[in-house]
Amino acid sequence: MTEAARQRHPNLRRRLLLTLLVPMLLLLVIDTIVTYSVARNYANRVHDADLGDDLHVLAQKFRSGEVTGDLPREARLLIEYDNDGRSYYAIRSSRRGLLGGQAGFIHPASVPDMPPVLYDMQLDGRMLRAASLSMHAPDDPAEIITISIAETLRGRQSRAWQILMLIIPLQTGLIIAALSLVWLGVTRGLRILEPLTRRLARRDDKLGPITEADVPVEILPLTQTIDALFARLRAVLALQERFVADAAHQLRTPLAGLRLHVDRALATEDPQVLRDALQHIDRLTERAARTSTQLLALARAQGQQEEHPASGVVDLAELVPKVVERRVPEALRARIDLGYQGPEGPALVQGDASALQELLDNLIDNVLRYAGRGARATVSVALPSASEVLLQVEDSGPGVPAEMLGRLGERFFRVPGTAAPGTGLGLAIVQEIARQHGASCRFGPGASGGLQTSLLFPRLGGGAPKAG
Repeated sequence: MTEAARQRHPNLRRRLLLTLLVPMLLLLVIDTIVTYSVARNYANRVHDADLGDDLHVLAQKFRSGEVTGDLPREARLLIEYDNDGRSYYAIRSSRRGLLGGQAGFIHPASVPDMPPVLYDMQLDGRMLRAASLSMHAPDDPAEIITISIAETLRGRQSRAWQILMLIIPLQTGLIIAALSLVWLGVTRGLRILEPLTRRLARRDDKLGPITEADVPVEILPLTQTIDALFARLRAVLALQERFVADAAHQLRTPLAGLRLHVDRALATEDPQVLRDALQHIDRLTERAARTSTQLLALARAQGQQEEHPASGVVDLAELVPKVVERRVPEALRARIDLGYQGPEGPALVQGDASALQELLDNLIDNVLRYAGRGARATVSVALPSASEVLLQVEDSGPGVPAEMLGRLGERFFRVPGTAAPGTGLGLAIVQEIARQHGASCRFGPGASGGLQTSLLFPRLGGGAPKAG
């Protein structure tokens, strides 16, 4: 196969890798978002703890008396300016008002001597994270001192990004390593198909099953489908070979006779001999044509049984009388009384109308050829039960010896001593079409001594049988 042809076909390895790569990249994006959220949460917790610690230090200074009003300049510089961004503070007295810090500071309501309250606020257009606590003044228990500290979010965001930048390279490397292992695993895993490929390459024209113990379970449905296709192909080839063999066997005699009588006609000038040769040629041509038609009908019936199972609905009580009526003129010329009996209601079966018509034509042909002049023949449809439809063809001809009944339906079998021309394929076609429709076929003696052919079909629709 050329490279261009390969590129036009789907690449299983590439598809597997893409199927795994896209979810992994999506997982990396989701993991990055989750990791950043976790890092921010962690940074917030650390900074909140630092705010609480700073707040407790200031409160301790007030309790000890080291600070009674605003903070000293050095302390203010230490609080308001740090490495992670700008910080703010405010000290407010319930009696004396603002003692120090920013005037616009928001002080939430808090209970004295309780743990710090953490909250978000906005000051000078900046979002801040603040902590606040209240306490009693050391020299006057009635006075409430509220101390608040706040900081910008820059340090928190910076700490979260630092954590993220540490984790992303590690996760990216892990995913690259995982994809490399997946690629290696897919490549090595697909090698399990190589024995099957080599076995198919060595098969040449063999059509045996390809499913063996080394076939992976994932492609087992594919190999089983191929085996089923091979089985149908073997059946078709066997049918073709049998048809060719049958045709060669059955047409050899009439073709040889044709050649003989053509030579006779060419070698004589006697009008009577020439007329006799042409009559023989006419009969042999008719025999060859009928044999070919019957062989094709048999092959078609056998092929339909495998490839096109019966699926339509046919009313035998409607189809059979039409076929019988069409064959009445032939029966009259053969001096045979051909009649029909049927039920009042429908007799529905599942099948193919053209195939069932061919079945009935072959049964009537058999009667017209072998029943003899003056015979009576009856084609009947009956409903013996709610689940069955019976199709019978019975004649009053010479019948078939009991020891020969079992061979009726064999290809090319003809009852010894039969003078009427025939191919021995008519009843074989009947059996093939009956089998195709799930019907049983039985040959036996008729009530008048002739041959009775009974076909029992599964009935559709059910219901009580009606008398004919």
